[in-house]
Amino acid sequence: MRIIKEFLKDDIKVTLFHWNNRYLIKLEWDLFEQTFKVNEWDVTGEADMDEILNSEFLSAAAARFREMATAFGRAMQRLA
Repeated sequence: MRIIKEFLKDDIKVTLFHWNNRYLIKLEWDLFEQTFKVNEWDVTGEADMDEILNSEFLSAAAARFREMATAFGRAMQRLA
């Protein structure tokens, strides 16, 4: 597995990998993680991956992270 790029955007760590004819987009925030797999033949190259990782995509991911944190917090409260 090869790391193509890593960057931080609004507290979300973004790592782009290339592995087994796929690009993997890994997003990390706090204790949570989202991973997206893109078949290599569905894009023309790394430039398309940059297009996918636009502000709209990352804003939607941030909203999902907040939803994940809320759901997990509620689940943890049931343990008490």
